[in-house]
Amino acid sequence: MSNLRVIDEYKSDLQNYSLEQLRYKSAEDVWSLGQMYDHIILVAHEYLDNVETCTREKEEQKLGKTEFGEQLYKMGGFPKIKIKLPDELNTPPSNSDSHESLMLRLDQVKQRLKRWEPQVDSINSNFKVKHGGFGWLNAREWYDLVFMHFHHHLRQKHELEQKL
Repeated sequence: MSNLRVIDEYKSDLQNYSLEQLRYKSAEDVWSLGQMYDHIILVAHEYLDNVETCTREKEEQKLGKTEFGEQLYKMGGFPKIKIKLPDELNTPPSNSDSHESLMLRLDQVKQRLKRWEPQVDSINSNFKVKHGGFGWLNAREWYDLVFMHFHHHLRQKHELEQKL
């Protein structure tokens, strides 16, 4: 459960931003803090939806992760690089959420993570859902990816805070 502390860190920091700071964009192609929050929340739900999908699979998947996916899980997180998604996958996140909305949405992610934690290891590890960059991931891997993604964006959050 200690991984959940990263969400508490995001929640704690969220309270320190004014609405103007939350929505501030230092450049057209740079996200605001609010957009970054929206992004990590949406992605967390997408990954948790894939945990759920793994529970409904009927056929075992023998294929595994891509080379990058293997490296990611071996390192236990993303490399310290900026990852730029292709434009078709890079729809700008919402920049209109309030503090209250983002806080509620972070709580919803945390609740889903808490619900899955006790059962994620009991899901057949050969029931998998394909990730576009990392290959075939099982429920435990999708679950862990939520935390890896939250940790990955801490550096971005710090950089955005420096520009306020």
